[in-house]
Amino acid sequence: MLLLPDRFEAPRLLVRPVEERDLPALLAVNGDAQTVSFLPYPQWGSLADGQAWLQRMRTLEAGGTARQYVAALRASDEAVGSVLIFRMEAASARAEIGYVLGRAHWGRGLMREALQAVCAALFDAGIVRRFEAEVDPANAASGALLGSLGFIREGRLRQRWAAKGRVYDVDAWGLLAGELIRR
Repeated sequence: MLLLPDRFEAPRLLVRPVEERDLPALLAVNGDAQTVSFLPYPQWGSLADGQAWLQRMRTLEAGGTARQYVAALRASDEAVGSVLIFRMEAASARAEIGYVLGRAHWGRGLMREALQAVCAALFDAGIVRRFEAEVDPANAASGALLGSLGFIREGRLRQRWAAKGRVYDVDAWGLLAGELIRR
């Protein structure tokens, strides 16, 4: 189990633990078909979907292998996306990172800020030595985001996921502490 900070600060965002009060804002994010098109979970249709998701996240957190955060605008504390650190392995000092950002906020560099803050803090504290991410090869924007942070595309995992009625490949990305691009 990795011991993770409660918050990470970025210039325009605060990355903090998800709370029940964030669910209406996260419904706007996860309720958008285009936003969740590359994610392995279905589009939310209601707050009940968000509550079920939050319960799953709490269960993962209780098991010590994941921590769910929201990316909230500093000015308003409105959740505009989320960051999940999961598949944490303390012995190997590695973790996987997942993320989603509401479509209304795309193209502004917000998720890059959030991920850079999280990765930098965990690398600098010596908590994580390696981050990994799996991305649908069709999700060019996510691949570009990871590349801008210094992640290296390490290969393709064929037929890795079965979700939403389809089986698909993913590109495996990895980032070591010295590779993080900090700008």
